[in-house]
Amino acid sequence: MAAPQTPQLSSLDNVEILSIHVNVTEKNQSQEPADNEFDYSQRGQWLRAAVLGANDGLVSVASLLMGVGSVKEDIKAMVIAGFAGLVAGACSMAIGEFVSVYTQRDIEIAQMKREKDKKSEIHENEEAGEKKQLPNPGQAAAASALAFSVGAVLPLLAAAFIREHKVRMAVVVVVASVALMVFGVVGALLGGTPVVKPSARVLVGGWMAMAITFGLTKLIGSDAMKN
Repeated sequence: MAAPQTPQLSSLDNVEILSIHVNVTEKNQSQEPADNEFDYSQRGQWLRAAVLGANDGLVSVASLLMGVGSVKEDIKAMVIAGFAGLVAGACSMAIGEFVSVYTQRDIEIAQMKREKDKKSEIHENEEAGEKKQLPNPGQAAAASALAFSVGAVLPLLAAAFIREHKVRMAVVVVVASVALMVFGVVGALLGGTPVVKPSARVLVGGWMAMAITFGLTKLIGSDAMKN
């Protein structure tokens, strides 16, 4: 009686099995980094408030100092105006962010309630998870106010200790320019975005704000002093 013969795989079958094994392995390896990859969008809420606050504080106070300095050389006038701009701006940013984010939060909660009746019990667990991702008004307000103060204090300190008027104005521009570039780089790194374009964008925007404020204030202030 002949012994049963074991079927042998052809070379074509071996190639197909090896190809399937390689594809499965590559698929698993490609999925692993995606699972471990950091989601930069989680930083979006507080990062937006912090970057906006820092840039706004820096540009606002630096422009304010340039405007006052265009018509008055008195260092006290510049420092007092800059400090008033710092306090007023920080309060304004905090209140504005709080109201804005709370409005967004109310809209999202209302939308979730409208969709609640249309969802089954299976989706209710997903809804509970969505509530944890709702925007935090207090966090946004605090981040915005703190960032505004940090940005605003830089040109204010630069102007406070320099007596020579022209040198003081030049130092304010230089300090504001360097700080704008730093804020742009930090914001890009924290958000996982390219560095060059954000830095150039905030720098050019800051220069425009300071130049416009200086020019218009000097024009209006000079005409008012003549009268």
